Amino acid sequence: MPKHTPAFVDRPDRAARELTAISTVKELALDTEGASFHRYVDRIYLLQLSTRDRTMILDPLTLDAATLAPLGALLEDTAVETVLHDADYDLRLLHQDYGWHVRNIFDTRIASQLLGLKSFGLAALLERYFDVRLDKKHQRADWSMRPLSPDMLDYAAQDTMNLLELRDRLRDELTKKERLEWAWEEFARLEGTRWADEDPADAFLKVKGARDLTRRELAVLRELVPWREQVARSMDRATFRVIGNEQLLEIARRQPRDRDELLQIKGISRGLLENRAREIIDAVARGLAVPESELPKFARAPRWDRDPQFDARVAALKTVRDAAAQRLEMDPGVLASRERLEAVARAKPKSVEDLRAVPELRRWQIEVMGQQFVNALSRL
Repeated sequence: MPKHTPAFVDRPDRAARELTAISTVKELALDTEGASFHRYVDRIYLLQLSTRDRTMILDPLTLDAATLAPLGALLEDTAVETVLHDADYDLRLLHQDYGWHVRNIFDTRIASQLLGLKSFGLAALLERYFDVRLDKKHQRADWSMRPLSPDMLDYAAQDTMNLLELRDRLRDELTKKERLEWAWEEFARLEGTRWADEDPADAFLKVKGARDLTRRELAVLRELVPWREQVARSMDRATFRVIGNEQLLEIARRQPRDRDELLQIKGISRGLLENRAREIIDAVARGLAVPESELPKFARAPRWDRDPQFDARVAALKTVRDAAAQRLEMDPGVLASRERLEAVARAKPKSVEDLRAVPELRRWQIEVMGQQFVNALSRL
């Protein structure tokens, strides 16, 4: 287990020395801390990294991109393995804030799932392999605040201090189970992870529950969502901390025309009612004023040709998948999600070679189940 003391680095001169000291490493563990629970726009507020003999916590609030550039060079070097746990969000933030594309990734969460472990959170893994128990009290801490308390820094350091040893254990077990190649294929697909460009004008369509609204109610929601965004931005507060989706949907349904009607909707904060009730009512009025011919609607989902055998094919594939999952002691959804089974069912493969043309399928999934998939479909 690591014996070194974590260093909090918030000065450019020290950061330069620390990053120079690790410039020749071939492996490092990395984690980030954001503040999406608290701030309007999430960004990286801490960068934690560990090598075999040192751990540092870099403060991006005092270290500019030029100072941190040597770290980016390491992360983008294919000769350096970067170990993360549940890498997806970290990779998106690293690209958003610095434009870095991390290469040669080892994700301990994915590795543990491929091993069939039922508890694959970092805390569960550290307790399982090292009897280390993480204090969960800072899970939703506001990492944008300064100064950070010593116990917050200690909590942050624990996310990477044991990660290289955890990677060693998981890699050994993957090798023993002959699943390491599975992991490499999954890890390779993480490279280049980033947020896609989205049209903010369509944000209201992505609110969970929006599909249950009428087109008129959708028009009201279309006014409310950008209003909330503007308020959240001005307050630098996460949107759900301004007003929740549930309340927005209820406003869209009830369409209050004055403050008294707005007061009947539960869950709206007193401060919002006192300071911005008029803004909400005006947004509702704008939605109600939209002409019928201009009411928003959801785009039609892609239509597949009606196929009476489709469900039967999915069921046959699921039977194969579930049997393989039991044999391999894996979660069926990890072995192959329903979406991938449906992609196979639509492709109607007649051979294993046909399966290789299904982009959703991994090579390792074809090796494990490909022939059985083909056999099962041929019997229908």
